Amino acid sequence: MLEFKGVTKIFNAGTVNQRVGLDGVNLFLPRGDFITLLGSNGAGKSTLMNAISGVFLADNGTITLDGQDITFLPEYKRARHIGRLFQDPMKGSAPNMTIAENLALAYRYASGERKFRIGIGSELLSIFREKLALLNLGLEDRMKTNMGLLSGGQRQAVTLLMATICTPKLLMLDEHTAALDPATGEKVLKLTEEIIAKENITTIMVTHDIHSALRLGNRTIMMKGGKIALDLKGDARREMTVEKLINYYL
Repeated sequence: MLEFKGVTKIFNAGTVNQRVGLDGVNLFLPRGDFITLLGSNGAGKSTLMNAISGVFLADNGTITLDGQDITFLPEYKRARHIGRLFQDPMKGSAPNMTIAENLALAYRYASGERKFRIGIGSELLSIFREKLALLNLGLEDRMKTNMGLLSGGQRQAVTLLMATICTPKLLMLDEHTAALDPATGEKVLKLTEEIIAKENITTIMVTHDIHSALRLGNRTIMMKGGKIALDLKGDARREMTVEKLINYYL
């Protein structure tokens, strides 16, 4: 589904502020893999995510998604196939548009519509109501409420729906529960697990919570200095403990 071959990214090359973001990264994700991505600040986690989504172009190497070389594909074209949630619940949605309008915008963009249309048909509203009801937050009865009036947890839950309303080829979660209180964060995380499992979405989730990194998904990767320092799956992952994993940070 996703493959990195020798991907390198150097920021501020040739200056005193030169920094290696990605150092010849090789990575292969089969369809349906759910990776939890660990690493200290500056390890390359967000740089990896940004390279996939097209925030910048890699200096060297190739990135392939579902058999298509996307190395030089613009960010807006990649976005049709990649869903992404950020740490900040305010990102990824329009605060002055209603819940229904945000969902419609995401649905139409992901489904390939090129023209903006005003108004939402009853069929789409029915789909949105059904999806929102699964959140158990009562938002199916508040579809005319502006997103900016929702709590952080409610907004992140709706943004999760926006990112997956048309099943993406790849879902990227960049510490999407870190800004929420523990109870709300756990609820959003549970919703995330349910949606990923139901739709069998290939997923990369950045987290600093080592317990969650070993509990969620089927594979754990740790980055250091722009490289993949550890790739755990199968028995090696099941036998890994939090204490042992912490030592890799040191």
